[in-house]
Amino acid sequence: MPTPTVSAARTARLVGTLAPGRPAYRALADALRLAVADGRIAAGTRLPSERDLTAALDVSRTTVTRAYAVLRESGYLTSRRGSGSVATLPSGARPRGAGSLFPADAGEGIIDLTCAATRAPAGVLEAYERAVQQLPAHLTGAGYLTLGMPELREVIADRYTARGLPTSPDEVLVTSGAVAGIGIVLRALLGHGDRIIVENPTYPNTVDALRRGGARLVPLAMDPDGWDVAESARTVRSAGAAAAVLIPDFHNPTGALMADEDRAVLARALRSAGTVPVVDETIAEVDLDGTGVLPVPFAAHDPRAVSVGSSSKSHWGGLRTGWMRAPRSVLPALVEARVTTDLGAPVLEQLVLLELMRAAPGLTPERRGDLRASREALVAALRARLPELGFRVPRGGLSLWCELPEGLDATTVAIAAEDAGLLVAAGPRFAVVGGLERWVRLPYVLRPDVMVEAVDRLAGALESVRTTGRGTARRTAGRTGERRTGRPLVA
Repeated sequence: MPTPTVSAARTARLVGTLAPGRPAYRALADALRLAVADGRIAAGTRLPSERDLTAALDVSRTTVTRAYAVLRESGYLTSRRGSGSVATLPSGARPRGAGSLFPADAGEGIIDLTCAATRAPAGVLEAYERAVQQLPAHLTGAGYLTLGMPELREVIADRYTARGLPTSPDEVLVTSGAVAGIGIVLRALLGHGDRIIVENPTYPNTVDALRRGGARLVPLAMDPDGWDVAESARTVRSAGAAAAVLIPDFHNPTGALMADEDRAVLARALRSAGTVPVVDETIAEVDLDGTGVLPVPFAAHDPRAVSVGSSSKSHWGGLRTGWMRAPRSVLPALVEARVTTDLGAPVLEQLVLLELMRAAPGLTPERRGDLRASREALVAALRARLPELGFRVPRGGLSLWCELPEGLDATTVAIAAEDAGLLVAAGPRFAVVGGLERWVRLPYVLRPDVMVEAVDRLAGALESVRTTGRGTARRTAGRTGERRTGRPLVA
């Protein structure tokens, strides 16, 4: 597998203006170290040659040489003759996903912000009641609707058409959720050991599914405010990947929304490289501000794309129902792969989703208002209590991607927050190859007053880390006992 590289131009953009008042080589080394630690330059990526970076930064060759030497001494760079200088994480640094392990049941008194999903909106109970009334008409059949209920496929197709991507029901397959859809694509279209491009950071359960399927992952570096599209296209052209898993609509965890013109550029690069886009649209309907026209679905720019959607964020996670939109020529392979593990989504839940989508294909006004109120409460509390945290407020999505001040470690903060009765997901959980230790994801999915309390607990955790280097012992009623461990639940 070719060693991934980062261009001198992007490296220069990441470095920015070197901080004055200190040796230039030291400022450059610190800027590069932060870029590696934060995952903007993924571990295992070959940095530009000293000559190329010298020209891009307009500094002396000595400055770059000494900066690279500092990085090698601190464990952030490995240089081999003929292989160039490769970014690394220091010995002892936590691998991806390390840190506090959160139980599925948070327990009384705990605020759980590891899951970017909300309660069921108004109308779900009534939808179930109507679905149960319709269920007898389906009991005479076997119940294995492998393609999905025809009426539901038609509603999903109509929604794609309304979003700017003409779609017919025979291009739609109903699944048991988005992660299940990714698994179907893996089995149908990709082989064990294939290279797959994945954004870094990205949704962790997708990374886990790809790794279990034997994929070799190629990180596509993202900035906190979205994609460096020129660099992304360059990565695509050089990776030799079979597929690229992308979240262009309110990206999880950054909340970024890829512009139409950027989708077109990236789609051209994918077609040129023969790399199939697999587009995760789980959060595409969570447009909170509604300002301006949304970009058209990615598949409008690349007809080869396989789009994976879900009702978990737009309606309710308990439905466990999603869908795939794919070219007609690909659908038979997807169906064949699907039946090896799953003969069809539950009939009752398909009936419920059909009722809900007929009433509102995306967020209801009530749900949108609730999420906006919670987002505003979180933003105001962070600005008042923790002004040193960096974040941008996205147009949509379900979370803020927050940068901790230098010197604070996200995993340590997450452990201290757990001691304070707050569960948060640290940046490394979203990293493809390690790093992101200065980032935490904060979903705004609970009531406004709970979001304010969550910030109070987070502020206490940061203060504890600053003063003691670790979290304080758990003292609050309802939180006694040793920290429980288990598989991290991040959704």
